[in-house]
Amino acid sequence: MLDLMPSLGTWRPAVSGQRCAVATIVAAGGSVPRPLGTSMLVSEHGDVLGSLSGGCVEGAVVEAALQAMHDGGSRLESFGYSAEDAFAVGLTCGGELEVHIQPIQSTSAAGLDLALLNAASGGSSLALVRRLDVAGGAVVVPDPARFSATGSRGLSALLGGNDALVRAAAAQLEPLLHGGRTGLVRLAPAEGCGGSAPEAEPITLFVESRLPAARMLIFGANDFGAALLPAGKLLGYEVTLCDARPAFSGQGRFLAADHLVTDWPHRYLAAEAAAARIDSRTVVCVLTHDPKFDIPLLETALALDLAYVGAMGSRRSHRQRIDGLLERGVPVEALERLHSPIGLDLGAVTPAEVAVSITAEILASRAPRPASACAPYPASGWGSLKDGTGPIHQSAPEYNNPEQSKVTPWT
Repeated sequence: MLDLMPSLGTWRPAVSGQRCAVATIVAAGGSVPRPLGTSMLVSEHGDVLGSLSGGCVEGAVVEAALQAMHDGGSRLESFGYSAEDAFAVGLTCGGELEVHIQPIQSTSAAGLDLALLNAASGGSSLALVRRLDVAGGAVVVPDPARFSATGSRGLSALLGGNDALVRAAAAQLEPLLHGGRTGLVRLAPAEGCGGSAPEAEPITLFVESRLPAARMLIFGANDFGAALLPAGKLLGYEVTLCDARPAFSGQGRFLAADHLVTDWPHRYLAAEAAAARIDSRTVVCVLTHDPKFDIPLLETALALDLAYVGAMGSRRSHRQRIDGLLERGVPVEALERLHSPIGLDLGAVTPAEVAVSITAEILASRAPRPASACAPYPASGWGSLKDGTGPIHQSAPEYNNPEQSKVTPWT
């Protein structure tokens, strides 16, 4: 839903006052085309904004959304795949989806407040907490990284002013919000004077949280840095390019960077860390290929809690780099986190191909090797999907856990 909120103010059906409903993937199993939180808006005339599955279930979702707008209530629809009835509505990929459908611009308790959503549609940091059970309602969190459940009047109102429920929700809710993640929070119903009724519906909250873009720090204003810059932006990173040499960093081909810095790399990284402008989602790519820059920079980077640290160079350069870092007292355990030579073994040669190799390794480092993976995978733990087994989409961990892929073919 967060991705669609900026469009609410310009989408004609919503602007013209038509009744609308939002359909959101709130649970998924097996291989599915889109992640939790993916939403689609449907107007009362059947206009659609967004997509849930690329076409597999959209028709049925539109019908259910129209019915939800007609009766004013929310509903939960399940979609899967049945080999016995290949023409039934479902997911041909074999996965399962649960789609929650909820009216907006509705006076019913189950409806979402359009004005609330429009007012909160801006900003890079945002979260939406929706109550999916019969009570309905939603609360917008403008700063999820600093959210405290016990201090939130909006959450208290969403949970009926029940302090015990707020405290129970905090343990599940706050990690999702602080980590910029999406998920369900289920709570036992509140107890009345005689305890909760056996048939009482559990309280279900759906949390969508978005933090400011993670940072990619590219050190080295060269052909490889120029190729990696747009690749990093394509993945959604806020990209900084840093080089100590003004003649290099001042070239026009680097102006697309979000931040262009002329400074000694290790000094800049240390200053950014001291100012708390990097976090555990930050990736560092060292492309300078020069020991006087590489060694102090890597010493600084490996002392920080970063998602990924990679350094370009041949295997000989890598061995010399490791020796230099050991001489400076960098622990062996820290060196195990270093991706050097940088990139996955994709046969990359040109700067553009090497950029693909590097971003592929960054993506691979964000998820563990599938437990069901078998022999054809290379030593790095990653290979072609056609050679693997089990689900294509693996559950992502809360934080990045880089694998030790240390090959690149251009050297």
